[in-house]
Amino acid sequence: MKFHLARTNGRNAFTGYGSGYVSINGARYDKSLIVLPDRILDWDVAGFDDITLSAFDALAALPVDVLMLGTGARLRFPPAACMRIFTKARIGLEVMDTHAACRTYNVLLAEDRRVGAAMLMTAPAG
Repeated sequence: MKFHLARTNGRNAFTGYGSGYVSINGARYDKSLIVLPDRILDWDVAGFDDITLSAFDALAALPVDVLMLGTGARLRFPPAACMRIFTKARIGLEVMDTHAACRTYNVLLAEDRRVGAAMLMTAPAG
């Protein structure tokens, strides 16, 4: 299989991740955030159990065709009512654990797709 380096041309890409954090263009973040190719926004959702319909309404207003929802260390699906907001907005919502969401976002970014990521950061247990 042939590999090549994907160029992000100054856009926001995930460059690392670990327990309770992600890195974007080399900068480390340990709080929930929204990542778009041209900007990074604070996301005032402390964890999965704090997801509300209004939080999803705000996400559905983003200028994206597909949004990655990183749910932390494990895959967790939000309530159906939250997911229906994206169906109405004609935005694809992909729910994954945060690490998979980082990788998938980067692939779609390299394909010049209109992609975004909403990442839930939770402190590691212990």
